[in-house]
Amino acid sequence: MKPPYDITPKILKLISSISEKLGAVNATFLSRQSPQLRKQNRIKTIHSSLQIEGNTLTEEQITALLENKRVIGPEKDVLEVLNAIKVYSKLNTFKFSSAKDFLNAHADLMTGLMGNPGRYRNKGVGIVKGNKVEHVAPPHANVPFLMNDLFDYLKDNDELILIKSCVFHYEMEFIHPFLDGNGRMGRLWQTLILISEYPVFEFLPFETLISKTQTEYYQSLAMSDKTGKSTYFMEYMLAVIEEALGILLSYNNRVLKNIDRLDYFLSLGLVDFTRKDYMNIFKDLSSATASRDLKKGMDLNLFKSVGLMNKTKYVIV
Repeated sequence: MKPPYDITPKILKLISSISEKLGAVNATFLSRQSPQLRKQNRIKTIHSSLQIEGNTLTEEQITALLENKRVIGPEKDVLEVLNAIKVYSKLNTFKFSSAKDFLNAHADLMTGLMGNPGRYRNKGVGIVKGNKVEHVAPPHANVPFLMNDLFDYLKDNDELILIKSCVFHYEMEFIHPFLDGNGRMGRLWQTLILISEYPVFEFLPFETLISKTQTEYYQSLAMSDKTGKSTYFMEYMLAVIEEALGILLSYNNRVLKNIDRLDYFLSLGLVDFTRKDYMNIFKDLSSATASRDLKKGMDLNLFKSVGLMNKTKYVIV
């Protein structure tokens, strides 16, 4: 059965705006982002998704773990990050319509954090906030059948990917198929669904916006629970996606002076970079202008250069 939802005027408006913004994204630019920038986007995604679940590690600590360095922090938090790094590095190997891949991803994500990761729950669960039961999930015996129906829905070629991704995210949270890890799996799998048609989402950590609007995130889930439809959640998630694309485009399309360019570039959170990395962000920049920008940055003591000629790297001060 097709999961229930309504297509509201707000949803239609958001889908139209998202489609326009996706059309404005330069796919060639995105596919040529440097490995360093790809890594930074992944760090932001992992940090935001786990922060929602109470993880206390910073982006700097996650960067250190990604570089196989030791960090001081709660053992559970460190393991959560290490597991997430492993899963996100394998993201392109998963098929979004495969229940088997879904379970394998959960196993990778939750190994060492719970018993029997990668398996559907074998008992009833509910979500309690304070003294109030917010949500009672379907009986555990129904979970395999409900999830199979949900994966069958993902194979519907007539459904828009944008809608599919939101519906799956909500329905999975409603079913609550695992004893733990449901939230991070919902966000992971929505990203995977979106990437299948729009590669830009590999470079768009919209989980950061979810992390900043957690109250609205949980309210939209609760409202959808009360109505028995994913409509409210779909409106919330599409608004998040639309805003994230807008932020991306506002930087990529505006004309920046050298100080503005440096300010934006440094806001990406890199530790070090090359002139090529800098020019990958500002495609229309000449080599001479890029060199002048970088000299200005050094004069302002924003970063220092290491190495000579084509081996030169710039290290953030």
